[in-house]
Amino acid sequence: MSAPNADEFQPVLDGPGASDYERYLRTDELLALQKTADEWVHRDELLFQTVHQASELWLKHAWNEVEEATRLIEARDVAAALRLLWRANHSLRYVISFLEHLELMSPWEYQEIRRVLGHGSGFDSPGFREIRRVSPPLWNAFEGLRKERALSLLEVYTQGREHEDLYQLAEALTDWDEQVGVWRFRHVKMVGRVIGEDVIGTQGTPVELLAGLIKHKMFPELWQVRTDLTMLAKESE
Repeated sequence: MSAPNADEFQPVLDGPGASDYERYLRTDELLALQKTADEWVHRDELLFQTVHQASELWLKHAWNEVEEATRLIEARDVAAALRLLWRANHSLRYVISFLEHLELMSPWEYQEIRRVLGHGSGFDSPGFREIRRVSPPLWNAFEGLRKERALSLLEVYTQGREHEDLYQLAEALTDWDEQVGVWRFRHVKMVGRVIGEDVIGTQGTPVELLAGLIKHKMFPELWQVRTDLTMLAKESE
C-alpha cells in the first residue's frame, strides 16, 4: 500500500483556518467573539460570555425548529413536525442547564463583571425574543388542526388513541411551554443567588418582577385541560 499523499487531506474549503473543520465551523471567528484575557475585569467574564453566547446559539436552533414545525403542521405533516419540536425542546433543556454554570461564580466577584455590562439584560436576548415570536403561530397551527378534526381539547386527551398524532402534538407544545417556564424559574433563582432577590437589575428591573413572569404560560389552555380532566374523572367516580 502506498503512503498517503501529503496534499491529499489538505483543506479544500475557502476561508481562514488550518483545516476544513475550522473553516466550515468558522472557529477563528467563533473563538474570537469573547473578550481576551487582557480585556477582562475578572477572569469569570469568559464563563459569563461563553454561557450567554452558547445559549443564544441553542435558542436560535430552537426557534428555527419551531418555525419549521409550524409550517409542517400547516402542511399536515405532523410526524415531521413532532421530530423538530422534540429537538427544539431538548435545545431549551441545554440552555436551562447552562444557568448552573453561572451559579458557580462568586457573588462578590461577579460584582466586578456587573460593572461592565452596561444596561445588558436577559430581556434583550434575541433568542428569547424569537421564541416569543414563533410560539403564537405554533399554537394557531395546532388549533387549526384540532378544529379541522372537530375535536375539543378535552377530546384530544380522552380520545388520544384515535388521534395519537394530535395528542403527541399537544404534549410537545406543553413541553415547549414547560421548558420556557422552567428556564424563567431557573433564571430567577440564579439571579437571586448571584445578586440577591431584593435588588434592581442592570436594566432597572426589580428582580421580584422577574419572579412574577414565572406564572406566565404561552399556551394556558394546555394547562387548563389537565384540571378539566381531573374534574371529569371525579364526576365519573
